[in-house]
Amino acid sequence: MTTTTPSRGRRRAPSRMERAAGRAAALQRPRVILALLLLLALVCVMLLDGYLRAEVGGDQRVRTGASSSDVPDDVLNGGPIVTFRGGQATTVSVPDRTIALTFDDGPNPTWTPEVLEILEKYDVPATFFLVGSMVSRYPGIVADMVEQGHEVGIHTFTHVDLSYQSDARVRREMEQTQLALAGAAGITTTLFRAPYSSQTDAIDNYSWPVYKKLGQDGYTSVFVDTDSDDWKRPGVAKIVQWATPEKNKGASVLFHDAGGERSQTIAALPKYIEKMRAKGYTFTTISGVMEKQQAPAGAPQAGGTRLQAAHREATGAILYEGRALVAAVTVAEWAVPTLSVGLMVVGVAVMGRFGMMLLLARRHHRQRNRRRFSWGPPVTRPVSVIVPAYNEKECIANTLHSLARSTHPIEIIVVDDGSTDGTADIAESLGMPNVRVIRQANAGKPAALNHGVRSARYDIVVMMDGDTVFEPDTVRQLVQPFADPEVGAVAGNAKVGNRTTVIGAWQHIEYVMGFNLDRRMYDLLRCMPTIPGAIGAFRREAVLQVGGMSEDTLAEDTDITIALHRAGWRVVYQEHARAWTEAPGSLKQLWSQRYRWSYGTMQALWKHRKTMTDKGPSGRFGRVGMPLVVLFQIVTPVFAPLIDVFTVYAMIFVDFQASLLAWFAVLGVQLLCAAYAFRLDREKYRYLLMMPLQQLAYRQMMYLVLIHSCVTALTGGRLRWQKLKRTGEVGTPAGAG
Repeated sequence: MTTTTPSRGRRRAPSRMERAAGRAAALQRPRVILALLLLLALVCVMLLDGYLRAEVGGDQRVRTGASSSDVPDDVLNGGPIVTFRGGQATTVSVPDRTIALTFDDGPNPTWTPEVLEILEKYDVPATFFLVGSMVSRYPGIVADMVEQGHEVGIHTFTHVDLSYQSDARVRREMEQTQLALAGAAGITTTLFRAPYSSQTDAIDNYSWPVYKKLGQDGYTSVFVDTDSDDWKRPGVAKIVQWATPEKNKGASVLFHDAGGERSQTIAALPKYIEKMRAKGYTFTTISGVMEKQQAPAGAPQAGGTRLQAAHREATGAILYEGRALVAAVTVAEWAVPTLSVGLMVVGVAVMGRFGMMLLLARRHHRQRNRRRFSWGPPVTRPVSVIVPAYNEKECIANTLHSLARSTHPIEIIVVDDGSTDGTADIAESLGMPNVRVIRQANAGKPAALNHGVRSARYDIVVMMDGDTVFEPDTVRQLVQPFADPEVGAVAGNAKVGNRTTVIGAWQHIEYVMGFNLDRRMYDLLRCMPTIPGAIGAFRREAVLQVGGMSEDTLAEDTDITIALHRAGWRVVYQEHARAWTEAPGSLKQLWSQRYRWSYGTMQALWKHRKTMTDKGPSGRFGRVGMPLVVLFQIVTPVFAPLIDVFTVYAMIFVDFQASLLAWFAVLGVQLLCAAYAFRLDREKYRYLLMMPLQQLAYRQMMYLVLIHSCVTALTGGRLRWQKLKRTGEVGTPAGAG
């Protein structure tokens, strides 16, 4: 055994690398918080979008036959305008030959502008009772409405029957609509019309307390004298007929500018206006009616802003809160449909990827397992196995003992990267004759691997992690592809050894389904993006040709794999070369590892971005491998968890049963792919029982990790080789299974 030992003191000061790692680690918490805030913002946007569509809490029950014993007779038999000045309910009727033209359920982007155009043409004022959610979605229409001199009132925020709701819900419906009006047109209003209301004689003991409470808050409730019933679409003639008051009486007349297809309303409105004017009627707003009734006999009619007397200028907090609401709704209106389209594209891409993986994995398995398949003459010459180690005291003995049982001749080079836990001493104490321990000051994993490559005696080097164990036949299987002189590197089959926990089982599924099925596909396409650090073999000359392991990225394994492609070497996958590795045992460690992987992959892809325009083997990776990695290892993993979020969104706001069935259908496809991957690797199917939970929890975490990585990339952050806490529980392959 050969040992290279630099001089050391009793206590070693932190190295530059360690100090850099410490500084970088200190930056992680803000980035994690930012990632969580981004997810929270998305959830809030989706909840707002769903709430705007009035699918949550919507209550469209219509009550018949309820008692009205608590309602004063003066109200039941009075006019359509109910005020509570001085705490006493008072009704106001519309004067003869006067029409208070009112519209419900708007604004609507199709029909409301057409209504406004007709009213402007005939110079007719009207009162629009607006749904707050629609106001926040189409604020420009409301601003135009107010500017043209029309009056607006509240029709609740979500078009809900308030008589069924709690006091808090009633207050929320009113306040939110006022905020929407403030944000859209800079005003608030004192007018209110309840959804599903009609004439005052329909007020009952359930709804009366709501009107009284709103009256105490300063609201005027507006009902209907004459209903056009245009929502029934009976035809233009019927709408005009039904909207005409009897015997030249005045009336509060109801039309609808939203809530359905309103082409008949648009056609009937000009005819109705012309007919009423021919009969000597004048048109006014609700405030105009109240002004006319309260004015002394013979006084001139009020006009101008008095037709909008119910409006109040929005100032202070309510104005800014209203603008914030409108801005948030604008974001939701843009973001949710855009994400929906994006997810449809991603869904098609993911399903296509599953299909491509299954076809190519099957072809790969059949091709490599044919009886006559051979890479060439058997490779029997010795190889060098490099084990970079940093504080691996729990695992290093198991790793070296597994290598000692190798059926292929090897030399073992343990490169101790400044361990402080006695890792090198443990390796030396084992007394293995074919083991060399090389000590170096802490410089990171790439430097340790490069040190090992330079010190290797043989032309093939196998690289493995210090927490990994090999089967006796692993090295022999791993090096056989080097019989083909075009092969520069070989990726082995990494297995999760500590799979008895929930986190371990999730990673086991990911390794078998995601990593190994992917590698079969990439192998056939000749664009393998990554040789796993746990098990990989290289031609020594190929590693030296590309400059060794680079410290430019956090994913040195991905970096050198792409570099080998660019240099013209072929990279293949050897499924029969198995290594058992200890996966992270906690969510914190898993986050740290996957963050490094995903961010490192981004760094490597950016570093080798010129492959997109290169020619030859480098260009092949750039035009085939690069798009596949970007699409399926960065883009779709970010969006795939959103499928679950949108599923929950659809369950709450759209169709629960259909959404649930769609989610199970996608899960079924994934289970099918996973089952086939388990069959190829001869794994036990029982672990697939954890897959539904993996989709609900694990994938969401991977989404946050990717956001974290993207934020780090945008802010220019950087990490060094991160050490995960190990337990040494992966002792032998048998024990790992």
